[in-house]
Order: sequence, then structure tokens, then C-alpha cells
Amino acid sequence: MHGIRMTKQKRKKHQDNNDIMGENKTTAPETQETASETQETVPETNQGDPETTTGSKEPASAEQAASDQQLAAELEAANDKYLRLYAEFDNYKRRVAKERIELMQTAGKDVIANLLPVIDDFDRAIKAFDTTNDVGPVKEGITLVGQKLKTILSNQGLKEMESIGKPFDAELQEAITSVPAPNEELKGKVIDEVEKGYFLHGKVLRHAKVVVGS
Repeated sequence: MHGIRMTKQKRKKHQDNNDIMGENKTTAPETQETASETQETVPETNQGDPETTTGSKEPASAEQAASDQQLAAELEAANDKYLRLYAEFDNYKRRVAKERIELMQTAGKDVIANLLPVIDDFDRAIKAFDTTNDVGPVKEGITLVGQKLKTILSNQGLKEMESIGKPFDAELQEAITSVPAPNEELKGKVIDEVEKGYFLHGKVLRHAKVVVGS
């Protein structure tokens, strides 16, 4: 009896083991299928929606088009501004050139206007020579006219150069000739003046033509 019980227990245990193994085999394919489903699901999740991608591209294209239009408008405005500035500068150059020509043509206008009364005085002096035998008053009148002329020119910055009795200076004077000096003190100095020299506003306008003692 004891041996029969042992045999039944072994059979029962063996059967239980077979049942467990069968359950394990059944569970393994189910687990593999679940893993496969998970792997298949992951790519689907990672793939982007074509509609969403297309939608994101369309706003980007619209923004690019708007940016291009803005740049084109700015370029047109800059070009128009450049053309306007160029035209204004060209007009400015023409105006300056015209004013320069007019200035050169009328530079001595004031001086000439001041000299007109002197010309009138000379005309009256010439007429006086024809109508009088006394040259004294006529001479006096010509002297006054000369002084008047010098005063007008002096007011314009003209000044006579003093040369006689001074050492010869090649920067101011031009030696026409040289003569023996009457004394030792006049050697190398200006003895006579053939033509006066003048300064204009402190600069040499005309060199004096002189005779130098040797």
C-alpha cells in the first residue's frame, strides 16, 4: 500500500510539473506578441503627421514671402532717396559754379563804383584846360583828384612801398640798374625809384623798380 501511494504521488507531481511547463510555454508567446505590438506602436508614434508637417512649412513660406516684399520695398525707398540726393547735389554744383562765375565777373564792382567820381573829376580837369589860361587852379584840382584816388585805393587795402634810401631787397624791389653811390652810406641802397611798388593787404602787389648805388 505504501508503495502504491508513493507511485501515485510521483505521477501527480509529474503531472503538475507538466502543467506548469505548459502554462509557461503558453505565456511566453503572449509576452513576445505584446513586445512586438509595443515595437510596432513606437514607430507609429515617432512618425510625424504629414498634415502637420505641411502646415508648418506653409507659414514659413508665407513669412519668407513677406520678408522678401519688405526688403524689396526698403530697397526701392533707398534707391529713390539716393536719386533725390544726387539730383539735389547736382543742382547745388551748378548753382555754386554759376555764383563763382558771377563773383569773378563782379569782384571789382565796389572798387570800380568808387573810382567813377575820380573819372568825373579828371573829365572836369581836362575841360578846364581848354577854357582857362591859368594853369595854377587846374594843377591844384588835378592834385586833389590824385589824392582822392589814393584815398579810395587805400581804403581797399592798397599801400605804397617806401624804397628810396633803404637797403636793396630783392623780395620787394627789382633793380633796373646800378650807379656809383654819391657817398659810402648809399652803397647797396636804393638811390632812385623808377616805378613805385605797392602792397595789398600786407602782400606785395607790385615790386618797385629802383636804381641801386654801387
